[in-house]
Amino acid sequence: MTTYTLLARVELLRTAAASLGRDKRGQDLIEYALLAGFVAVAAGAIFPTTLSPNISRIFSKIGSILVQA
Repeated sequence: MTTYTLLARVELLRTAAASLGRDKRGQDLIEYALLAGFVAVAAGAIFPTTLSPNISRIFSKIGSILVQA
């Protein structure tokens, strides 16, 4: 490998590394993913206490209908 090729590769890597700090293209996607994760955790915390008895009742009714059929 010649010195010119090595220097060109080093310059290319330096330029690419410097541009990583300025690139904001994926920022919105990450923010939406974090927001969706927060909503999922909040729903998981609320779900068992408020909806669990209703869902259990619905599945019990479905199960009894299936047994009769």
